[in-house]
Amino acid sequence: MVTRISGLASGMDIDSMVEQLMQAEKKPLDKINQQKTYTEWQRDDYRSMNSMLLELDQQIFSGVSKQGSYIKKTVNVSDPNAVSIKNINSTIDFTGSLEINKLASAATMVSKNPTSITNSSAKLNISGEQTIKISAITKDGKLQDAPYELKITADDTLDSVIAKINKDSGVTAFYDATSKKISFTAKNTGDISTSAEIVLSDDGPAGGKFFNDILQVNSNNDLAASNGFGTKGSNADLTYNGLDITRPSNTFQINGVEFTAKQQTTTPVTFSSTADVDGIMDTIVKFVDKYNEVIDKIKTKTGETKYRDFAPLTTEQKKDMDEDDIKLWEEKAKSGTLRNDSILSGVLTKMRSNISGAVSGTSGFTQLSQIGITTTSNYLDGGKLTIDEDKLRAAISENPNAIYELFQISGDTTSDQGIAQRLRASLKTAMNDITAKAGKTSSVNNTFTIGKLLNNYSDQITRYQDKLKTTENRYYAKFTAMESAISKANSQSAYLTNMFSS
Repeated sequence: MVTRISGLASGMDIDSMVEQLMQAEKKPLDKINQQKTYTEWQRDDYRSMNSMLLELDQQIFSGVSKQGSYIKKTVNVSDPNAVSIKNINSTIDFTGSLEINKLASAATMVSKNPTSITNSSAKLNISGEQTIKISAITKDGKLQDAPYELKITADDTLDSVIAKINKDSGVTAFYDATSKKISFTAKNTGDISTSAEIVLSDDGPAGGKFFNDILQVNSNNDLAASNGFGTKGSNADLTYNGLDITRPSNTFQINGVEFTAKQQTTTPVTFSSTADVDGIMDTIVKFVDKYNEVIDKIKTKTGETKYRDFAPLTTEQKKDMDEDDIKLWEEKAKSGTLRNDSILSGVLTKMRSNISGAVSGTSGFTQLSQIGITTTSNYLDGGKLTIDEDKLRAAISENPNAIYELFQISGDTTSDQGIAQRLRASLKTAMNDITAKAGKTSSVNNTFTIGKLLNNYSDQITRYQDKLKTTENRYYAKFTAMESAISKANSQSAYLTNMFSS
């Protein structure tokens, strides 16, 4: 370590002099730091572009490439109080009539006599452990394959047992403290003609069985119904387009359309559907807006001016500037990080080609222009899309499924693939290329190109800082030697002066 004597003998400001000398020595280090900062800006801009491309990809996936976006229907029902109807997956419009002769109902059963339980929150009066089993009707009108099982002990309460039954089994239980009776209702409606809809059993001892002796209920709702302590479930009795049908639930599907019967009718309820033009239109407009946003941002970013005279500011430079000046300077310095970038320019070209190329193999539309979507007439827009709303609405009304095919039809070659598939393939390639170059926020630097460059800059900075420390120590060593010489000369002069004066 160099001993630093700062001007004691010479009276010179050695620290200030060394600092000024080091300013020149630091210039190469400042340049490396500026290069590193600029590269970090470039990395961040790449990642921002990648996030934007991912947003477009996700918007395409959840919008124009989903068939569900095109099967949205506006359904007109003559009596919506009697039945509600919504489309699930029908690709064609539908019409017809439905008469509700009888609603489906759920099976029930209640206690034959008041139970021995006076306090539902008190511990149960049972000996040992019992396993209770409950089987109930399922949504498809069949008895569940495996019963719900629950082990109960004397430490349980009726409230705790009911809570578990209501949560996990196929029935809903209710205890009435006034009558001291319990009821069970199947969670699903319907009638199983060959068996009961609710079946209860346990392995308790005679005289202490949980269901029969403690709760005073029969073993199933068929038996309870015959004794006047329950009801059978019933199916919905319907007439659909003149055909008598039954369903175990009041909510059911026919040909991809969901019906929910609400009340019995005396005359048929008529219904018809048309394409939900506004809903489908909204999906396509959102895609076009996002596509145009991406086009605009890529075109702007790749065309930014690069101001070579505005390098990133060093810490020392920022000390002499106010915040507004720093902001204005860095706006110039950050400009042009992706100017003429080949990845972004390439995906822009591919996207335009994806959009403009005809799609073969469809049953209807083969180009976006046929549904009112074209590129703008201004070439400076870079291929942005514009919509003729009247033409698009007419196309949606005519055949929404054909629009779905235009976007999403599959094929072995690019010309056979829908526009959405083409775009997503191009976006995926570009995003992979950008990730290889700029990584992700979770990436380690040595796994992508710019990261390796940043690591190299960091190594250069470390080596140069070590070099600067050595140079600074050398300067101090020279000044220290000078100070020592001056101090020795001063001592000799003082000695001589003293000798002569004597």
